[in-house]
Amino acid sequence: MSETNKITEKKVTKLFGTDGIRGTANQFPMVPDVVVKVGQAIGYLIRTGRISSTSKNMKVVIGKDTRLSGYMIEQALSSGLNSMGIYVQLVGPLPTPGIGYLTRTMRAVAGIVISASHNAYQDNGIKIFGPDGFKLDDSLEKEIERLVSEDNLLSLLPPSNEVGRTRRIEDAQGRYIVHAKSTFPLEYTLEGMRIVLDTAHGAAYKVSPAIFEELGAEVIHLGSQPNGTNINDKSGALHPANIANAVRQYRADVGIGLDGDADRIVMVDDNGQIVNGDKIIAICALHMKQKGELKNNTIVVTQMSNFGLEKKMTELGIKTIKTNVGDKYVVEEMRKNHYNLGGEQSGHIIFLNHSTTGDGTVAALNVLSVMRESGKKLSELAKIFEEMPQVLINCRVRNRKPLDEIKGYKELIAEKEKELNGDGRLFIRFSGTEPLIRILAEGSNKEKISAIAEEIASFLEKELS
Repeated sequence: MSETNKITEKKVTKLFGTDGIRGTANQFPMVPDVVVKVGQAIGYLIRTGRISSTSKNMKVVIGKDTRLSGYMIEQALSSGLNSMGIYVQLVGPLPTPGIGYLTRTMRAVAGIVISASHNAYQDNGIKIFGPDGFKLDDSLEKEIERLVSEDNLLSLLPPSNEVGRTRRIEDAQGRYIVHAKSTFPLEYTLEGMRIVLDTAHGAAYKVSPAIFEELGAEVIHLGSQPNGTNINDKSGALHPANIANAVRQYRADVGIGLDGDADRIVMVDDNGQIVNGDKIIAICALHMKQKGELKNNTIVVTQMSNFGLEKKMTELGIKTIKTNVGDKYVVEEMRKNHYNLGGEQSGHIIFLNHSTTGDGTVAALNVLSVMRESGKKLSELAKIFEEMPQVLINCRVRNRKPLDEIKGYKELIAEKEKELNGDGRLFIRFSGTEPLIRILAEGSNKEKISAIAEEIASFLEKELS
């Protein structure tokens, strides 16, 4: 057997989940030696043309959020890329969509975000964008996994006179601020508007307040003092109750909550009521349709979206397409069929005319533009549809075995669906980014679906613990 065949037979370690590589810092795979190899693997794919741009350069942009471990991973990635002859440009803390934007406009061959999104500070991750600003496709992720799993990366290194170098880009934040502001209509400002903004001590802690303030808003700052360990800690999109309390306390017009890498959003209306991703999509979809800007009069959402959204969109003459859970799948469907609005109930909202991935700040600006153009408060706009009751339970798991292989699972689900009698639905899935299984029950009777969700959760906790 040839040496080449021996290499390809080696077991390939899976690194990528539904949103890049993610794990606890200083534990596999988020350890320096593995991250260096990831950088080398990306660099090798660039050198060999598997990842390439029209400008023929070998330049990679790297941004991050505010986690303590970001420094360690940033250096390891840069070292790996440099060793493959790649030139690295570090931009520091910047929202994930900002890296997608800079990758395109700086004509880089790739962009990398160091972030674990909404996870606690102990975790970190790596998301990779191609030269078009979109996340790498699955085939390239698998090739990176294959290269990292092999022991011959050192044999692929270029000669010493071709080693790359790293430098910092000082004006990256200003570039993103200008881009985000350009998505808000020039004929309007935010003057006279009071906004509570919670950036979760994360990547947007500088740029997002600047964007809203430069447009004229009075901004009440929450979650804007990162220290490396407080990202997402009782703040941001995952803790909207804090934002709601501040909106009521300061009598604000609107509240905005972002997550650690600012690619998702939750909003709060002037009455302190939470406005989730489904409502944001509905508000913007109707406005875009009325202006003739909603391509094919279609939105793209996921299986987690509320049935009330789909029902209302149908009434308004807007088609709803559902994908698997994950903004990656939403974007794939949007690109494939040329749609320009989609997202998730959790707050990943994609305006494909402006961004290649979810952008919480841009989503907020679009809602604010609807408020300005219509003269309506968010509380009025948010009445666009009535949500069907949903119950979502997240259970921690140790074993991620296929659900159909669990004895009694199929029978339990069949029994519970019979109880719903067509008045609702069940949706159960493993999280792609955390050791969780998510149980969603939807139906008109809140007590019934709560009981059903609890029973399924109890069963799965026993089987998967």
